[in-house]
Amino acid sequence: MTMIDILKSALLFLALNLLVFSIYFMDKQAARHGRWRISERTLLTLALIGGSLGALAAQQLLRHKTRKEPFRSILAAILILHGALIAVLAFLPQWRPLLL
Repeated sequence: MTMIDILKSALLFLALNLLVFSIYFMDKQAARHGRWRISERTLLTLALIGGSLGALAAQQLLRHKTRKEPFRSILAAILILHGALIAVLAFLPQWRPLLL
């Protein structure tokens, strides 16, 4: 990967996580005002496709879905999965073609 590719990937990752944070914020506002909510399945899917850090930040900063089970456990599992994938990409470069 070139430096430009790394920068593009980082910007895409940042944009995705900001989007996920924003969606969690909208759901929190909807909960406060008794409006239509975003399903937990959708929120977790957004975390799974790469927005797990945005989801975690929203959960902690907005105090959203912090006590809801199994939501908390599933989000924790997604974060562990993403951490493991990042570790593999960082420390086992021979696996990169299989994962990217």
